[in-house]
Amino acid sequence: MATKIRLQRHGRKGYAFYSIVIADVRAPRDGKFTEKIGTYNPNTNPATVDLKFDRALYWVECGAQPTDTVRNILSNEGVYLMKHLRGGVKKGAFDEATAEAKFSAWKNDKQKGLEAFSAKLTAEKKAANEARLAEEKKTNEEIAKKVAEKKAAEAAAKAEAEAAAKAEAAEGETETPAEA
Repeated sequence: MATKIRLQRHGRKGYAFYSIVIADVRAPRDGKFTEKIGTYNPNTNPATVDLKFDRALYWVECGAQPTDTVRNILSNEGVYLMKHLRGGVKKGAFDEATAEAKFSAWKNDKQKGLEAFSAKLTAEKKAANEARLAEEKKTNEEIAKKVAEKKAAEAAAKAEAEAAAKAEAAEGETETPAEA
């Protein structure tokens, strides 16, 4: 029986996530499968992969053919590197301990890269928030300045009107005794 490692779609429209399954080549995408070996959620940044590493390695070594997307996922998780290292052990190029050391060095390097990416995303988000906050403060200062200018103009107009009213009243008082 020819087997494939493929994705099985779940989730709602516009927000899909996938199960990584071992299925017969003739089975439909979301149909019957032999074994579920993990999940893949492309909606997060970076995409989240939960994989049963040993079972994935077993099926790859048994000859199950992955789809292109699954091949990339397995490669990023190190399944193909481990298969390559096990092949080197079988050929006698190096021993099991060396293979494990090479794999753990690769895994640590990959983890550092993911942490650097995460730190970069966090820094970019923080910088964007600070820039947005600075822009908002600038806008608020401009609005406050305009409001202060408007209030000052209103106060000046009111003072001018009061001064004009007082001047008219004073004029009216000086004219009244002269007429009498």
